[in-house]
Amino acid sequence: MQYSQQLAGRVLVLATAMFAANFSVWTLYAVLGVELREQFQLSATEFGVLLAAPIFTGALLRFPAGLLVERFSAKKLILVQMLLLLPVLVLLPTISTFSGHLLAGLWLGISGVSFVLGIRYITPWFERRQQGTAMGIFGAGNVGAAITLALAPAIESWAGREWIGPAYGIGLLVMVVLFALAAPEETRYMQRRRASNLAQQLRPLRQLRVWRYGLYYYFVFGSFLALLLWLPHYYLSVYEVSLTTAMALTLVFVALSSSVRALGGWFADRYGARTVNWSVFWTCLVCLFFLSYPPTSMTIHGVERDVELSIEVSIELFTLLLLVIGIAQGFGRASVYKALHDNFPGHMGSVGGTVATIGAFGGFTLPVMFGMAQDLVGIHSAAFMLLYGVLALCMVVMYLAIQRERYQQRLQFARQHNFLHDDAGPQEAISAE
Repeated sequence: MQYSQQLAGRVLVLATAMFAANFSVWTLYAVLGVELREQFQLSATEFGVLLAAPIFTGALLRFPAGLLVERFSAKKLILVQMLLLLPVLVLLPTISTFSGHLLAGLWLGISGVSFVLGIRYITPWFERRQQGTAMGIFGAGNVGAAITLALAPAIESWAGREWIGPAYGIGLLVMVVLFALAAPEETRYMQRRRASNLAQQLRPLRQLRVWRYGLYYYFVFGSFLALLLWLPHYYLSVYEVSLTTAMALTLVFVALSSSVRALGGWFADRYGARTVNWSVFWTCLVCLFFLSYPPTSMTIHGVERDVELSIEVSIELFTLLLLVIGIAQGFGRASVYKALHDNFPGHMGSVGGTVATIGAFGGFTLPVMFGMAQDLVGIHSAAFMLLYGVLALCMVVMYLAIQRERYQQRLQFARQHNFLHDDAGPQEAISAE
């Protein structure tokens, strides 16, 4: 028992480190994109497309990766996935066109499937009561984005921008060697519990709740991913801070949101995933209401004189509200996957891959929509207006789902306690009255 616990601990540590390394590659354009926008004079929409390129491929590949990891070794698939990233990281300094960077971004998106592979790798090693905490700790690998926000500018200032890609390639190669040598392989018992065929893997996808969880994850993960890509540009454009300050403030948001995910998993284990999700949504709704309000000036015509009134979210208040949202999103990401394991413990590859795909599509579609909203409306805070609408939809869906579930429970209770179904039979039951 002690030996299996030690193996489980090693699995969790190595898988989290692997995920952090891959996530740092997946979000590399959060740093590179700011300079590429100036270099190619991109519009807000074009900038959003560039940021979303790695996320797009990662989203597309997550579902097939979830199916593959149900049939083949998760450890071997993780190693193959990381090795596929090395060529593009080495070739990154040779790219000089906008289209070339788009293609490179699509290739870097392969790193996005590491979450699905890692989730399927760690879950068989832990008991059900530990799943929320374990997946929360693993999900804290999102801190890889904070590593990129700190490391990439440091590499650029020390060795030059052309060394960012190769340096990341060397780091990933070290991770490949470490994972290959130290990560345990699944036991025969774990292998026997795999879904035996494709039809069995896909059967849970017929349930509406899978897609409902996907919508929740679209917000708690998709918007987190979109914000970490968009925030450096937002800070630069709205508050006119230096690039170093913009990166530092974004880093705080990412690091805090990622680090509390483990705590969110513990809360989901203790208080239930639904309770955590509902609290997360209400917290984010209040914060997004204030973040959506654009800078406004108005003149109030008084009795004796006009009163000029200006309303604007200061950078201090903006950052505070953003950090609250980041903490809530970290809790939400953990609770969604806790709920998935509670309902589909034997299908974390297919079901987890589906939900992860929908969430990653949030990271792809939202930056593009942020750019389009800003170009069309002409207001920087249009991005937060958009997020407010997405969250409102999630809350309506969740409310309707809860009401439907309660109705089904009442209906089932009524059927189980109907006197007409008593063993005595209907006639005896009537006479007994």
